[in-house]
Amino acid sequence: MTTSLPISILWFLVGLTLVLAVGSSILRTLVVPRGVRSKLSYGVLRATMAAFRAVARRTGSYEARDAVLAYAAPLSLILTLAVWLGLLFVGFACLLFSFSPLDWAASFREAGSSLFTLGFASTDRGQLTIVDFIAAATGPIVVGLLVGYLPSLYGAYNRREVDVALLAGRGGEPSWGPEIIGRHAMVDNLDELQPLWRDWERWAADLSESHVNYPVLIHVRSAQPQRNWLVALLAVLDSAAIQLATNPQAPQGPARVVLRQGITTIRDIARAEGIAVDDDPSPDDPIALPYEEFAEAVLRLQSLGYTLTRDVEEAWPHFRGWRINYEGAAYELARRIDAVPVVWSGPRTPPLQAMEPLRQVNRLPGGGSGRPVRGQ
Repeated sequence: MTTSLPISILWFLVGLTLVLAVGSSILRTLVVPRGVRSKLSYGVLRATMAAFRAVARRTGSYEARDAVLAYAAPLSLILTLAVWLGLLFVGFACLLFSFSPLDWAASFREAGSSLFTLGFASTDRGQLTIVDFIAAATGPIVVGLLVGYLPSLYGAYNRREVDVALLAGRGGEPSWGPEIIGRHAMVDNLDELQPLWRDWERWAADLSESHVNYPVLIHVRSAQPQRNWLVALLAVLDSAAIQLATNPQAPQGPARVVLRQGITTIRDIARAEGIAVDDDPSPDDPIALPYEEFAEAVLRLQSLGYTLTRDVEEAWPHFRGWRINYEGAAYELARRIDAVPVVWSGPRTPPLQAMEPLRQVNRLPGGGSGRPVRGQ
């Protein structure tokens, strides 16, 4: 069949728009991310996460929810590739249809033969041969770029998870800020907090760079359900804020630096998820964490051997002044990614029981039951 000139131009523009749109998405996602996300690939990620979340949030426990969500982010990568190839398939079919007397069935057959390098359809028309060559080159390039993209993702994921796993011995699982200080105080090892905060300053900077450029990593879950990158970062920031608020005579440099970097990281990742962030909150604004929970945690630290140079009431405004900078964004991120519901990490949807980290009893020769307890 032959097509009239206006119809040919229309289908040519449709096909060209689809091919260029997919090409732009591939470049933004795989080649030059720079924090400028592709609406197409990000839309696939959002739709996949929404579908899995709708199922996961119907489960009765956090462990079941985590098991369902573990497949969502990896599957979104496969679906993104499928959407790219599908749209390219339609786009090239439109271009072939606009260039020739081929009907739609023949145009799709030729587009599929070329794009997927099957080679079962061919013509002697010069203008179609050009389109076929472009389509044949596009398919392997798209697949090859995605295959090359995966090592970058796994490398960033592994760097993230190593430090999250290491924090388990210092802050329990799930991680919690007071627990980090308490475990160091129990063994008279508070000086080790300084190098910990220095390490997490660099970790937070790496997290910001990788998770803003590759948003799928925000939703890739840890191998263990009790671990989570956001909960771990929140615990480290809370531990630094507690020390600055309750013991200002201790060295402040590493604690302040990790807080500054952590605040920047949480805000950057929150923006990448479309969460509104207040860049300059007042230190006198209220926070979601109640004073009573803060006071209870600090008194517990005292019972473990932690020394305060400010009393609890005097320390509270200082702690609140630090936490106001990251609490809101962290809580909303934790809700959206269904992070493990540890205390001091905000509510989940639907609500889940907040956990405290599991701590082994400090067993000594000659006694002790050794039973694990939750934050006692």
